[in-house]
Amino acid sequence: MSPLRVPGRRPWWRRAVVTTGLLALVSSALVGVGPAPAGAASWAPKPSPMTTPWTAQVPVDKPLPEYPRPQLTRPDWANLNGIWDFAVTGRDAGQPSSFPDQIRVPFVAESALSGIQRKITENDKLWYKRTFTVPSDWNGRRVELNFGASDWQTTVWVNGTQVGAHKGGYDSFAYDITPQLNGGTNTVVVSVYDPTQTGGQAVGKQRINDVRPHSGGGIFYTAASGIWQTVWLEPVAAAHITRLDMTPNLGNSTLRVKVQGASASGRSARVTVSSGGNVVGTATGTVGSEISVPVPNPHLWTPEDPFLYDVKAELLDGSAVTDSAGSYTGMRSIAVAKVDGVLRPVLNGKFVFQTGTLDQGYWPDGIYTAPTDAALKSDLQAHKDLGFNMVRKHIKVEPQRWFYWADRLGLLVWQDMPAMDTGKSPDPAARTQWEAEFHAVIDQHRSSPSLVMWVDQNEGWGQYDQARIANEVKAYDPSRLVNNMSGVNCCGSVDGGNGDVVDNHIYVGPGNTAPTATRAAVLGEFGGLGYKVPGHEWFPGGGFSYEDQSSVSALNNRFVGLLDSIRVGQLPAGLSASVYTEITDVENEANGLLTYDRQVVKVDTARVKAANQALINASRNPAPPVTLPTGQYKSLRVTTPGYTDKYLRHQDALAFTAVVDGASSTLLKNDATWKIVTGLANSNCYSLESRNYPGEYLRHRDFRVRRDADDGSALFKADATWCAVAGTGGVRLSSANLPGSYLRHIDSEVWLATPGGGHAWDNPATFTEDTTWAVEAPWAP
Repeated sequence: MSPLRVPGRRPWWRRAVVTTGLLALVSSALVGVGPAPAGAASWAPKPSPMTTPWTAQVPVDKPLPEYPRPQLTRPDWANLNGIWDFAVTGRDAGQPSSFPDQIRVPFVAESALSGIQRKITENDKLWYKRTFTVPSDWNGRRVELNFGASDWQTTVWVNGTQVGAHKGGYDSFAYDITPQLNGGTNTVVVSVYDPTQTGGQAVGKQRINDVRPHSGGGIFYTAASGIWQTVWLEPVAAAHITRLDMTPNLGNSTLRVKVQGASASGRSARVTVSSGGNVVGTATGTVGSEISVPVPNPHLWTPEDPFLYDVKAELLDGSAVTDSAGSYTGMRSIAVAKVDGVLRPVLNGKFVFQTGTLDQGYWPDGIYTAPTDAALKSDLQAHKDLGFNMVRKHIKVEPQRWFYWADRLGLLVWQDMPAMDTGKSPDPAARTQWEAEFHAVIDQHRSSPSLVMWVDQNEGWGQYDQARIANEVKAYDPSRLVNNMSGVNCCGSVDGGNGDVVDNHIYVGPGNTAPTATRAAVLGEFGGLGYKVPGHEWFPGGGFSYEDQSSVSALNNRFVGLLDSIRVGQLPAGLSASVYTEITDVENEANGLLTYDRQVVKVDTARVKAANQALINASRNPAPPVTLPTGQYKSLRVTTPGYTDKYLRHQDALAFTAVVDGASSTLLKNDATWKIVTGLANSNCYSLESRNYPGEYLRHRDFRVRRDADDGSALFKADATWCAVAGTGGVRLSSANLPGSYLRHIDSEVWLATPGGGHAWDNPATFTEDTTWAVEAPWAP
């Protein structure tokens, strides 16, 4: 299949977006809040290195007009996104006397969509300024100034008075600015200092680099400095709701809610859950305490059926309602439990394999900020179109609207805490800040039903106190799974030994990750298959991957082969989840299923979706592991139609297939007989010892399969170990150190072959049949 779009069919990014009343709260955001800055009429974005389908759809004023906080909605608000005056000074400078530039908020200064597109270093400080007026019908209420996120150290002044300062790049913050308002035109000034990797804070994959396409960069990308999520004003009552912490309890069909509030100590709160306008349950309790709202016969949230209930919380003064906020929830549970003797994650009490991708959340036009809400949704929709049921948000935290789309579309979310810089041991101040920000991130997103696992640390980047942090995160949010370290086998990382899962990274993989008595097995990263689409490269010729593919056909065959390998091999052996690297190309990483500009889907959508669905379906009724009779002699017969009279034999130390029958010579019968023994490198797998050359085993070397003497090396033992996988009419033997590659006969020779591989012996014709062997009585007992 060509990677180009299908004629006559609307691309997936242009399909109609249906919104609910909960999110259609945009009209109030369009109220006048002040004149545009001087010079705004001449403002223009910079040319984007690559244009996405939404680059040209971003309005100059009021970009991202949607209400930014879907889990705590109010009808009155004013969007401050748009053109602000802007300046860059030295890091220690005070407020500048002039703001010579204009920036489009909330796009970071490094991005084309901001109109600035310049490199920001640890020696710079960013300054923003604009005016606003407060709508007259807000009189009598407090006015809050909200920031979705700003990276990293943000200070805010209103009418010359500092109203607050915040450290953190991924959590929201707000200030009550009522005392500073003057009743007319008000001025807000914001400064942001962002040292990126030169500081000690959480940075994820941000690095100070040239903002225009360039060679290199590896797995790290352009920095994102300053305001990068929506800024808005909102009127609230003096005593008001600040957050809803919602946890479904399927055990007694209730929704447990803590209504958090400001100036509301001792007040009562009423929470109502409804569906389609019909109330299903209501309950009243004290602000800050747990309120159990009955949800009888709950309609469960699942990726296949992501059903959401409407929630309304009201703050009471006696019987009078003094504040109210809208929200939503999904009724689901997540835990780990034994399933047929194997510890696995269970959703609503049932195991379903979690198949997803690594999602970096970068954009060539907006860097950290998606150009539009439709764009923000699009990557999640692409996951659904490709049949995935999970997404790992990789060391970045998205706006709440991203979580809403995951909640609504039905994707299980693994949320990483953004890492500190690699190769450094963070100092005490950095650790304190990182943990405080982690807690703030948990609080901000703890009520999204899609979010099922917190991933604390990744591959040892900035690692410390892994076990303690995992225990504290679990105590802080016991309703979700905790992953103490993704990639415990990689890059010098240290496994805390606790948490709910043991997580390996294996490229290309999928490898063998085994569950333990206390942790389910997950594959936190694998794949990285690369294909560069001409005309859709960030830096033409500069892309890299973990394994380049020669064509779209090769990419499809190889990728589907990996998914099939997980289904037939790793799933029965105890693997419960896998994360493919990655959903889109990112800068010079060319291993995405989509190009970085989201203009081309590289893979065959229908074929990938079918492979993912087969994997998910197999997990609902997983086949038991295939076992072979150890300590016994057996012969392995070919099952390919037309060749079923041939057997696996060695000749002059190489492996072949040959016709063997009762009239065959004694030597041939001995050559075609193998003793099945416990795997030399893995006790869950097997090795095949020669009948007439004891101590010599069937092994692969440079893909050719041969009989060699055990030299005692770890490499030999791994090469001579084969893991049994179910096959139709027989068993398939997968390499222990190259899982997903199989013992295959082709033209009478025997090779280690890989589905979708580029060698002659990887030929897809009759691949499954050629790699399936019938285990039969030995020709030489």
